[in-house]
Amino acid sequence: MKFEFYKPEKTVTGPAYSGTFKVLATILTVILAGYGTHIALRFPLMQYSFGVKALLLGAALMLGVSYYWFLRSTITIDDKGITQTWMYNRKVEWHDIRSAKMIGIPYLGWIFPPRLIVRTGTAYATFNGGAKEVLVEFAKISLAYQMKK
Repeated sequence: MKFEFYKPEKTVTGPAYSGTFKVLATILTVILAGYGTHIALRFPLMQYSFGVKALLLGAALMLGVSYYWFLRSTITIDDKGITQTWMYNRKVEWHDIRSAKMIGIPYLGWIFPPRLIVRTGTAYATFNGGAKEVLVEFAKISLAYQMKK
């Protein structure tokens, strides 16, 4: 039987990014897509080399994939650990966590809510919280691991 320092009272699930962040991501994506379309129509892209075409296509693909996952990403805190979905899922189990701390960007908390930084041995994992319930659970986790010291 392994000793696990923290277990949540209940499973908490919510979006990984806040509504404000999603609106700003949408605006920025539309601007970048519009600019890309403007450039594509203005310059003869078909005359450029395969490498340039592949680079532009890759950039457009990354913009689309990143935007999709900013909108769809969720975070789940349950009795097994913390999981955040994205292009690849990030998961940390409770018995692997050595310390946890919340960090935020001063004066920009309304755009970028605080994040939970989790240390597991020699690695770090960052989890985003876009809902109040998730941020409250982040605070509980952070406080529990601060009291552990």
